[in-house]
Amino acid sequence: MLPSLVSQTLPRQDLTPEAIQEMFNVFNENFSQTSLDLFTRDLNNKNWVILIRDDEQNKVQGFSTLGIYEIEYQGQCITAVYSGDTIIRRAYWGTPELPKKWIHTVLEKTANMPQPVYWLLISSGYKTYRFLSVFYKEFFPCYTQPTPPETQNLMNFLASHRYGDDFYPDLGVVRFEDGATPLREGVAEVTDERLSDPHVAHYIKVNPHHDQGDELVCLTRVHPDNFTPAGRRMAR
Repeated sequence: MLPSLVSQTLPRQDLTPEAIQEMFNVFNENFSQTSLDLFTRDLNNKNWVILIRDDEQNKVQGFSTLGIYEIEYQGQCITAVYSGDTIIRRAYWGTPELPKKWIHTVLEKTANMPQPVYWLLISSGYKTYRFLSVFYKEFFPCYTQPTPPETQNLMNFLASHRYGDDFYPDLGVVRFEDGATPLREGVAEVTDERLSDPHVAHYIKVNPHHDQGDELVCLTRVHPDNFTPAGRRMAR
């Protein structure tokens, strides 16, 4: 029986070198073409880190990195949540600790912000993209409806602001010139069974070069009204 998981959220600057190395070890198990320097560079662009540890050896078994910022868009202040590397070891796939802590963290850190909160997610694998359909009623891009122009404009604005020339608005993806990290073989294989899921099929359609490290740009509003029943359970 696997040890139970415990989670904590801490400022990125509070990470110890040992914790960063443990995080990188988990990352390197799941992504190819990685280096500790590139991993640390990306980590330094975030301001919060969620660590998932086992309760026996206190080893890092998963993590997520977050950038939470206020920014002005069309004369209005909004909050943008940029989700960075998010991964958990294979033995713990399907466990709820990471998504639960993620939602709790974002709700807690934005609780005193009256403006809308948007999650800008980039994903090089369908498993991360599927978090959107599991926990949020409305998100984009989605197979059920075209992305509204006003939502697309906001996505383009946030992605351009965050990723600069690495964002390709005509493709809707971030393609890192330096530091693309495709998933390793076996982490998120696209089988015929997976393609029977319309969300997965749509992800593959709109991000055909995901296997080369292209990151699909996605957007949803983080608000209890937009949570699915599963999202509301995670938020409790």
